[in-house]
Amino acid sequence: MVPVIAQYLAHCLSHCAAHLIAAGSPAPAQPGGPIDNPAPQSPLGGGSNGVDLLLSYAKFGALIACGVSAVISGGLMAFGSLSSRPDHVDRGKRALLWSLAGVVIAAIGIPVANTIFGAVH
Repeated sequence: MVPVIAQYLAHCLSHCAAHLIAAGSPAPAQPGGPIDNPAPQSPLGGGSNGVDLLLSYAKFGALIACGVSAVISGGLMAFGSLSSRPDHVDRGKRALLWSLAGVVIAAIGIPVANTIFGAVH
């Protein structure tokens, strides 16, 4: 089986080499390149109101989720301290810190991205 595969590969390589030799040298490259490099454009035509609306909804939803998780984590800390379960208090503290970190990330995410991409130009 292996010699048959090797013979087939040798045949394919010789066939490709024959076509490459028969084709000759390629045409010289154009100074601008064969492919145009257009400037980026918005896929929505002129305005991006739909994208802005989706981003604002996502940001508002993230802030609501972080607020709800902060309230729930406060309740978990209270329940853990009243029922003498220190693991619940620790989980509540971690959840509170993560919810506050989520609020900070949701609030500064887009301005930081705009600053980074604005510095590239």
